[in-house]
Parts: sequence; structure tokens; C-alpha cells
Amino acid sequence: MKILLLDKNHPLITEQLLAKNFILEEDFTSSYDEVCAKIENYDGIIIRSRIPLDKNFLEQAKNLKFIARVGAGMENIDIPVAEKLGIQLINSPEGNRDSVAEHVVGMLLILMNRLFIASQEVKNGIWLREENRGDELLGKTVGLIGYGNMGKATAKRLSGFGCKVIFYDILPDLSDEFATQVSLEELKEKAEVLSLHIPMTEKTSYLVDSTFIAEMKNDFYFVNTARGKNVETKSLVEALKSGKVKGACLDVLEYEKSSFENLEIENEDLKYLLASEKAIVTPHIAGWTVQSKEKLAQVIVDKIVAQFT
Repeated sequence: MKILLLDKNHPLITEQLLAKNFILEEDFTSSYDEVCAKIENYDGIIIRSRIPLDKNFLEQAKNLKFIARVGAGMENIDIPVAEKLGIQLINSPEGNRDSVAEHVVGMLLILMNRLFIASQEVKNGIWLREENRGDELLGKTVGLIGYGNMGKATAKRLSGFGCKVIFYDILPDLSDEFATQVSLEELKEKAEVLSLHIPMTEKTSYLVDSTFIAEMKNDFYFVNTARGKNVETKSLVEALKSGKVKGACLDVLEYEKSSFENLEIENEDLKYLLASEKAIVTPHIAGWTVQSKEKLAQVIVDKIVAQFT
């Protein structure tokens, strides 16, 4: 099988697939149109987020047997068209679930205990204790929306902090030793911390908006390591200002480019988040550890080898 690699990934992908007698070609620079012009020559494609695989692209990929995305989200692929054309879709959420879970916990600890703020103050000669009194995770009810690989890994960590973890998911019967499945209404009633672990779909677009936030019974901490457009930023900023949202941990932003390489919009809401002590913002790196880079690649290789050798 002839496979096109469109994004740079861990070298083990190339090493192991070559050892299994796959034919590999790398193209990390060609434009969408240039790749479209030659895609019919390939049986498989391995991607991250550089090029969207839309209806036009897929219809020109006349010999494509599979698309493998090194990562979890598949929103840059026209999934209905791919399925209609019989193209196998492969992703690797197992590879960075631990990285995401640790990032969630890390951001919450930094935010709730004012660690970054206090450290910067001391480095600038300011010694404040009462003003930097923290808020413990112990005993908090954490609500997760989405209980796939990321949600489960996060629940496992937070249960170890003595949190009561509840979750809502569209699939039934997912409760385990770390978390209990509830209705969305019950989650909104009980959660003191809310964390998103959902894909980007029509149904999850701007899921957290002013109405959703108003329906939360408690003032709460908010975490998003899923997709930026799962959240309406303007509503989140208003809630931070009012105190309804006590603090926000954001690894993803509504204003990111589809390739996640940088921001495409700057506005007053973004400026507020970047300046506020109530918000921690990181550059889409929750799943971006040394270990996850290797694990993501290994999962992809294992799945390709299992299905196509």
C-alpha cells in the first residue's frame, strides 16, 4: 500500500510502516490544491490538521482505503462522505488521554491555588499570604461532559484528589469506579467544576453559552481542553466578570485557526482572558507531551498494521 504523510509526526511511524513493507511518501509543504491533484495515487493518508479533507478532496481520492489522524478530533474530515466512499477512518485518542488528563489537573491546581500569580508576585518582591489563599479540589463535585478516552482518564485522576466525579454522555451505561453517569440536568445542578471532553460536531458547537451557564446552579470553575468552538467566549467572559464562573482553564480557544497553529482573531473578549487573573490560557498543548507524541504515533501504526497487513 502506498501512503502519503502530510504532517510531521514521530519517526516511528515511518520506521515501523517501512518495516512492514508499506510504501511511504512525505509531503509537508504542498497546498490543498497540489495534494488534491495527486491524491488518487495513494491507498492511505496520515494527517494531523494541516489540510482539510473535504468532499472535493475525498472524491478525488479514488483509491483511498484509509485516513489516519494522529490525534483524537476528526472534524477536519468530511466523515459522512468518507464513510459513503468506504474509506476507513482511524484516530488515536488512546495516545494522548493521559497527557490531557494531567493538563486538566495541572491547570485546576494552578488556578485554584493561585500558584502562578503568587510565584510572579514573590519574584517581583511582593509577599502576600492571605490574598493568595487557595481553594481545594478535595470534596468538590466535578462534572465532565463526554466520557470517552479523555473523560475517563481525567475522572481517574480527579477521583484520586477526593473529588466526586459525575459525567454526562450521549452513550448509556458508562459509569465506572471513577465516575457516575447522570443526566445533563443533574450535572448542571451539582457540578462545582465543569470540564469538557467532547468532539466538535453540529450538536456540540457553542454548547456552553449564556443559557448553559445560567442553568448551572453553582458558581463553578470551567475547563476546556476539547475544542475552542465548544464554548461561546463572549458568554464565558461575561460569566467570569459576574463571578458565576469562578475561573477558567482554557487550552483551546474559539479564535484558533482550524489547523490550531495560531489565532486568527483578536478581540476584546480575548484580551480580557489574556489579562485576567481568573483565566489560564495555554496554546492547545494539553495532548502535547513528549510521551504522547510517541504514544499517538504508536497507536496509529498498530491500527494500520492490524487492519491492512
